[in-house]
Amino acid sequence: MPDLVQCFIEVVPSDTHKYEIDKVSGYLKVDRPQKYSNICPALYGFIPQTFCGEKVAEFSSQKTGRVLEGDSDPLDICVLTDRPVQHGNVLVECVPIGGFRMVDQNEADDKIIAVLKEDATYGAWTDIGEVPAPMLNRLSHYFLTYKLAPGTSSGGCEISATYGREEAHEIIRRSLSDYHSRFGDLEEILGAALNVMK
Repeated sequence: MPDLVQCFIEVVPSDTHKYEIDKVSGYLKVDRPQKYSNICPALYGFIPQTFCGEKVAEFSSQKTGRVLEGDSDPLDICVLTDRPVQHGNVLVECVPIGGFRMVDQNEADDKIIAVLKEDATYGAWTDIGEVPAPMLNRLSHYFLTYKLAPGTSSGGCEISATYGREEAHEIIRRSLSDYHSRFGDLEEILGAALNVMK
């Protein structure tokens, strides 16, 4: 399953606002204007039906040697593509190749890095080691500074490691399991709801 995932894109590099799915209505909303100069350098969103809970936190805690909690959000993902996507609020298929082990205020907040399926430039990449260092530096710089106000030196975020494909797959599996533990099987829930409506 983690070899190819479908993800929901909330933000594209040209956006000057941070968009986010509203968890109650399911609609895309403006979370906040991007007040400063940092612009997300890749497509950014989340993997549906994932949740960063106990199992994700347990794995990150083992890797960092710290006691962390999950951030109680879907699993974040950045998708590399050579063609501009003009707006978010779309689903794309992508291939996870690695990620950043990010800690935000003592919460596990991993960022999976993927390539757009069949992308002409990046589609053949299968692991994070194939991504040029300047591209990874741009991504990590964004996540380490996007909450920083001018004159401050720390936004409370850190990247403790950059990991490859296998660890990305493990984080995805754990986030799918956390989702299932928290919310149950979505197809069963929807099927039951539709039967009640008949």
